[in-house]
Amino acid sequence: MTERHPRWVYGEGDEPDPRFTLANERTFLAWVRTALAMLAGGVALHALGLPETEWVRSTLAVLLVVFGGLVTVMALVRWARVERAMRTHQPLPHFRLGYLLTIAVVIGAAVLAVAFV
Repeated sequence: MTERHPRWVYGEGDEPDPRFTLANERTFLAWVRTALAMLAGGVALHALGLPETEWVRSTLAVLLVVFGGLVTVMALVRWARVERAMRTHQPLPHFRLGYLLTIAVVIGAAVLAVAFV
């Protein structure tokens, strides 16, 4: 059998039910899709010149791009931690990624609210 990477994930425990592994992969891909939407939103704000206030547009565009990158990295880390927990029969890790996304949306909404007042 070919060695699978990352070893710190696949080198531990037993092979879980494939349905759980595939569900974990689908969740990872959903988070990547969310991150891509954030990146696209940041590019769109910058390209379309919306909102008209330069500092608001720049702030939102940068925040969306930065949070999109962070969500991608955190999605990979979460995928690996969940896969390892399933393989070693441990409790699933905390859901920090949802907190990050919530914070990003709240900050973005607050900046937009200030811009439109």
